[in-house]
Amino acid sequence: MTDYRGVSLWFDQLPGPLLPRPPLDRDIDVDVAIVGAGFTGLWTAYYLQAADPSLRVAIVESEIAGFGASGRNGGWCSALFPVGIHTLAAEVGREAALAQYRGMRESIDEVERVTATEGIDADVARGGTVVLARSPAQLVRAQAEAAESAEFGLDVQLLDADETRSRLRATDVLAATYTPYCAALQPAKLVRGLADVVESRGATIYEQTRVERITPGVAQTARGRVRAATVVRATEGYTAQLPGARRALAPVYSLVIATEPLPAALWDEIGLRERETFSDHRHLIIYGQRSADGRLVFGGRGAPYHLGSRIRPEYDRVPRVFDALEHTLHELFPVLRGTAVTHRWGGPLGIARDWHASVGLDRDSRLAWAGGYVGDGVSTTNLAGRTLADLITGRQTDLTALAWVGHHSRKWEPEPLRWVGTNLGLQAMTWADRAERRTGHPSRLAGVVNAMMGR
Repeated sequence: MTDYRGVSLWFDQLPGPLLPRPPLDRDIDVDVAIVGAGFTGLWTAYYLQAADPSLRVAIVESEIAGFGASGRNGGWCSALFPVGIHTLAAEVGREAALAQYRGMRESIDEVERVTATEGIDADVARGGTVVLARSPAQLVRAQAEAAESAEFGLDVQLLDADETRSRLRATDVLAATYTPYCAALQPAKLVRGLADVVESRGATIYEQTRVERITPGVAQTARGRVRAATVVRATEGYTAQLPGARRALAPVYSLVIATEPLPAALWDEIGLRERETFSDHRHLIIYGQRSADGRLVFGGRGAPYHLGSRIRPEYDRVPRVFDALEHTLHELFPVLRGTAVTHRWGGPLGIARDWHASVGLDRDSRLAWAGGYVGDGVSTTNLAGRTLADLITGRQTDLTALAWVGHHSRKWEPEPLRWVGTNLGLQAMTWADRAERRTGHPSRLAGVVNAMMGR
């Protein structure tokens, strides 16, 4: 691929030419080999360099830094963790679950600190997240989330309709939940800036070099072998392309659209004065933000999972899903009808069978991993990078004791069961949302699907 600006709005906004760094051209020996130059790999390198500047670190990337989900996401740096607090507490205990959630909140602070310290201008704005309740069924879920927050002290507020409209004036608003633990940002600026920082401190990034196999001590490419004491798998949505990992993480696509920059008068009608991120309490996820240059960036699920966990460039763009996103955007904000959509893009993200993000290091093989962020990776990768750095350097810290460390999700079902189940699950959530709009009652179907998917 040569037109990297077409990856996303975020890549299109980057200054200067997007020229790949040189590829690997020989066998090399390093201390740590990192497969993947997205947020996970780059944060890991960044904190390894801080812990031990003498470490020789090589990062091997099949395209260019940030090419995957790191440069395509919706720009939410949030405290969202894919496993709900009640589920996690039942699994590991209340205090361990709370520690995991504290780690997520602290990661937002850390991302803000690093961007300021390193001079990375990533358009960061901490406006929090508004999640709308636009039907009686959604209101039930909003109230339940607020009650759960009160039980665990997670600082999620329930806003009434007027309080909600003071932040975001969407249609049919009954209420909303609000949390301050989210920042909107420009993810490509962050990931590319981070690549420059780790490179300036001695790490080598080999781009346009696809890793074909990971084994203890070796990341094998067609251009040469990277031998290392520790190898880190930081491939997230692309993990299924590695031999032996096809059933580890399912690559599920999320698609995004962005409007032209909107005039101040339109923003006065919409809101988001503090650049809050937003969603609603439907089952099929949507997400949006107000970009620094005044666009409304809006994405969601709905694109199909592809048989055999295939990943292809043409899957990044599904016209019917883009049309559905634009329709939903106009339903939420009728003032946007007639506004041009200038960018459409998408890409895969990684989902574990139990929807449980994880990070870890096998002490015997010295193979490390992180991933399964379920679309909430902008902050979770920072936590992963800090944790991996501690694990690799042998330090026992509060991070290495977190609940997700060493978690092993069961494998996804073999094909075609994986294809049938995943796509039926996506379709069922669409049916559930339609039924709730029609009846006003929470969908039993959605509950069944969530239970089957391990949520």
